[in-house]
Order: sequence, then C-alpha cells, then structure tokens
Amino acid sequence: MHKTLPLPPLTAIRVFEAVARHGSFTNAASELGMTQAAVSYQIKVLEDRIGAPLFLRRPRQIALTEVGQRLAPVVTQVFEQLSEAYVTARGGAQGTLVISTIATFASNWLARRLGSFQITHPSLAVRLQTEPHLVDFSREEVDIGIRSGRGEWPGLAAHRLINADFSPMLSPGLAASIGGVKEPADLLRLPLLDPGDPWWAQWFAAANVPVEGLASRAGSSMGAQVYEGNAAAAGQGVAILTPAFFAAELADGRLIQPFDLLCDESQAFWMVYPESRRNAPKISAFRQWILGEIGQQKR
Repeated sequence: MHKTLPLPPLTAIRVFEAVARHGSFTNAASELGMTQAAVSYQIKVLEDRIGAPLFLRRPRQIALTEVGQRLAPVVTQVFEQLSEAYVTARGGAQGTLVISTIATFASNWLARRLGSFQITHPSLAVRLQTEPHLVDFSREEVDIGIRSGRGEWPGLAAHRLINADFSPMLSPGLAASIGGVKEPADLLRLPLLDPGDPWWAQWFAAANVPVEGLASRAGSSMGAQVYEGNAAAAGQGVAILTPAFFAAELADGRLIQPFDLLCDESQAFWMVYPESRRNAPKISAFRQWILGEIGQQKR
C-alpha cells in the first residue's frame, strides 16, 4: 500500500508561494500581513522539511534555486485550484477575469459585445489587456488569451473564434476619386496602407495582378488593423483587413469591400487558456458566452 508522506505546514507553503511570486520577502510579508522575520522563519521551516534551500539569498535580491523552480509552479497551480474550488462552492463566477488580447479584437469585436456578458455575470469584473505578445500563463496574471495562429499551443485549450481572412477595404469617397474601383488593379492607383504587409502580395497574387516593389512603396505602417481601418474610413488609403472586425463600418457605408475575394493563411483568432484551468468558473462562464456570440454571428 502506498504511504503518503506528511505535508509541511500549510502556512509555510503559502508563504513560499507568495515569496516566489513576488521575488521578495518584504513584498510577500506585506501581502500576507506578516513580519519579514516571520516570513523568513516559515521559509526556513519548509527548507528544513525538504532538505534543500529554496532561495538564493543575494544582496537586495533573491532567486529561486533549482529545487525552488521545480516546486513553485506546482504550488501556484494548487493554490489556484483551491481558489477556484472555493468560488465554485460559493456558487459561481466572481472576482476579476483578465483577458490578454490584440487591440483590433478588443476594440472592434469584444468591446462592442462585452456588455451582455457583464449583465449576466455582474459579480465578475473583466479587465482587458491589449498587447501584441503571446501571454505566458506561467508568469503573467492572465486568465484568457486571444491570439492568432493555427491553434497549436502545448498545454493550452484552444477554441477557434474568427477566421483570419482578409480583403482590401476603402472609403467610398476614395474609390470615387478615381471614378470607382472596378477591378483589382485599380487599387494600385491609390495609396495603400502598410504596403509591406505580406497580406497585400498574397491578395494581389490571388487576384492575378502582377505587382513589383510593393513593399518598397511609400505608406504608413500602423501596427494594428483597428488603426488602419480607421485611417481607411477617413479616406487616407486602402487597408487590407479582416471583414469580421469591420462589419459595422461595412454595414453603415464608412468602408466598402470592393471585391468578394478573401484570402487567408489557414490561421484564425483563438481563445486560449491553460488546460488545467478548464473548469474554473470564470473561464467556463466566459467560454460559454463567447462561443455563443460566435455562433450567433455565423447564422
């Protein structure tokens, strides 16, 4: 019969998790309402039980030892699961849901619909973080990420939301300035926004329009579809955009999509989160809501 080893005191484990997360005895003590001496004592208790140091003490800083690096993520995950179990026991999703997303998805899709989620989950606050990098769930305090790709991220659950297809769009006024855009080659008579974007070369190739030196053409590079879409609606140039993000602008005539030709790179926008947190109440609530919204959009 397997014999379970006795666990160290829960207080010592809790203190270790806080010190590892903050990288500081002082900050951990402040969070836990303890003195720094008490924090140091609890770490010593845990190190004695394990039989190895957990932190390297250096002047004005500390760092996890190899043993500490192995232990920290496991302890963090256990405390997250305890917290989620507690929320479940209290009866639903509460607290703050942190979503890391790209600017265009946040402003042109999510923000326009988020009100309905907040109405059905009034005790759950949502905080959006718009950033271009892929969030590291093991190091950043983020619950859900929205990212583009092929849905292949080890350790993460991924739900396909919107296809990352694209087509040129421009304002009706800019199109009228050359007597209308009647064929794809007409677009080359107009300023292109971010002509170095590889989407342009791919779309023109699919439209059988030869282009040379496209990337060397003068043009603004704004770094996000939301900015390029706004510039296009203002008549500043032609942007290559994902139609799902500009449905309102297309519907009210601020933008037109002159050709039905859509291209893609077999990529999509996905909702992702750690597999280990699949059943967290706040993640489960948001997953159910957003997949429902996507389903309605496709009807």
